[in-house]
Amino acid sequence: MSTNVFVSYPAADLERSKSFYTALGATINPLFTDENAACFVWDDNIYTMVLQREFFATFTDKQVADPAISAQVQIAFTRDSREDVDALTEAGLAAGGSEPRPAQDLGFMYSRDLEDPDGNNLSFIWMSPQAAEQGPEAYLAEQAQA
Repeated sequence: MSTNVFVSYPAADLERSKSFYTALGATINPLFTDENAACFVWDDNIYTMVLQREFFATFTDKQVADPAISAQVQIAFTRDSREDVDALTEAGLAAGGSEPRPAQDLGFMYSRDLEDPDGNNLSFIWMSPQAAEQGPEAYLAEQAQA
């Protein structure tokens, strides 16, 4: 059995969200998209659901946080290279997103954060294959010996 991951975000403007997420390369699944929600497909098992704020509120008894001022969750997507991280972030910026902080370069890992137009936070990450397989300490130890 495989596991699918659905991450849901509230949005003030669903059409704006559709433009933003498709600019990042996600495709829309029309079976789960209507006037209240849009389902964005990242790969065979990962989906982002962007829901109108009022509709999002029907899935919880808690107050819905305003993502422009509160962070509740951050979803991170790995990329194949630093250049892919930069290209995806730049595409998001061109589509109306914002970059809340500078890129983080730890040598073994490079990441950039991107906020969608509602303030929901995404992160794009490249990690050295060695660090991913053996942990960052092994990568840093090898770099120190070089």
